[in-house]
Amino acid sequence: MHPATRHLPTTTWPTREQAAAAILFSSASLGPATTRTRTWVPAMVPWRASETGDVTPAVHAWYARFAQGLPGVLVVEATGIRDVPSGPLLRIGDDRYVPGLRELTSAVREASGGRTKLLVQLIDFLAIKRRPEPATFFRRHLAVTQEHRARLAELDPTLAGADDAVLRERMLALSASRLASVLAPRELDDLTRGYRERITDTHLPHIAALPRELPPLFAAAARRAEQAGFDGVELHYAHAYTMASFLSRLNTRTDGYGGALEHRARLAIEVFQGVRAAVSSRFVVGCRLLGDEVIDDGSRIDDAIHHSLALARAGIDFVSVSKGGKFEDAKEPKVGEAIYPYTGPSGHECMPTRKIDARGPFGRNLHLARAIRDALRAAGRVTPVVGAGGINSFELAEDALRTGACDFVASARQSLADPDWWRKMELGRGAEVRRCVFTNYCEALDQRHEQVTCQLWDRELDAPDPTSRDGAIARSHDGRRRLVPPAWDADEEPRRRPGPASL
Repeated sequence: MHPATRHLPTTTWPTREQAAAAILFSSASLGPATTRTRTWVPAMVPWRASETGDVTPAVHAWYARFAQGLPGVLVVEATGIRDVPSGPLLRIGDDRYVPGLRELTSAVREASGGRTKLLVQLIDFLAIKRRPEPATFFRRHLAVTQEHRARLAELDPTLAGADDAVLRERMLALSASRLASVLAPRELDDLTRGYRERITDTHLPHIAALPRELPPLFAAAARRAEQAGFDGVELHYAHAYTMASFLSRLNTRTDGYGGALEHRARLAIEVFQGVRAAVSSRFVVGCRLLGDEVIDDGSRIDDAIHHSLALARAGIDFVSVSKGGKFEDAKEPKVGEAIYPYTGPSGHECMPTRKIDARGPFGRNLHLARAIRDALRAAGRVTPVVGAGGINSFELAEDALRTGACDFVASARQSLADPDWWRKMELGRGAEVRRCVFTNYCEALDQRHEQVTCQLWDRELDAPDPTSRDGAIARSHDGRRRLVPPAWDADEEPRRRPGPASL
């Protein structure tokens, strides 16, 4: 096994004076706002909202804890723009969510002393179902067609005149190879991976109506976000969700919103324009999109450059660049479970572990941000670009800024491992940083829709939580994991934290 799969690269942390002179800790423009530093905590879904999508005390604690690390920008998790059941994910699809979200923004401002800009990521997603039991699929869900009848009759001529019930039972009994010759590709996908709506399902009225319905839905959500006290919104145009699907090369809609590049970018621009018109000029409006879908026949960096330029011309305030995370290449879920878009090759590129290859995860996706930023600058656009991908050291972050790969450095898993890591570096105490080891322990919890935590701070169950009234540690539902990382006091005497060698 290559060493990169077992050990973190050694690093040198800056002194306080070096940090003060670094680009990473300099201020920067973000549309109408100015950030204190160029450090960025991107959106992560922690599964701490209520079943009705409301902010809970656990949500407050989660984001206040990140804010204590004083990042320049903190992005609240993907928050649904529709008022529909979606489990313990935050929602912003109705005015009744505004008071709870206002309490959240107040908690973050208090924790950061007003030094962190707070955005909320706005998302739309289509219907997805769990993988069905084969008997349920064939007896209840599959619509028997003449094509099924003809293909079955080729296997057994006596079935030519059989009724639908007999055909359903016969299909249920077929081997996987025979079944593949009888079912249409989409039917086979529904059986083995679960039913999932696509934006190309324009025979469904609500899917055909998406270009008309989404701009006002996003606009209303953004207006609520401003009312709740957020500094801005990040439009979720990435990964496996609705808006990313419109930008994708796989979008073959023929209604002016698919096919050619400019048609695929059309809805993204119209959503942005709707949002921009609904909020004040002081409010930041940016987006997160994919530099590469990493799927067969999917979008590549040229597509991302086109979409970024189109959005920049429309006036977007920033572009945050991600990679992969698609349904198309995700592994088949178990019966009774839903497909998860981070389990295939594209998902592994989105959240690469140390085992992905000899190169490892470190700065792996910065080349995509660099290509987009170079194209924007060549076109005379100064739109800030946010880069990300396996960043867990000062050297890597500072080099990305110094060489022009990006204007802001985002780090999700490292910030989860140690929300104070930005502050520790800034104070010249980087030796105390709890470095992410990129095993995706956190991602595995997310896949199971369990409260997301980190294996590194989960080990410190006996460390008291001085931020709570009685010092008690808030624990996950199963009582085995911390819900909040151990506290760190910047005023304490510096101490060296032993870094992980290997797992």
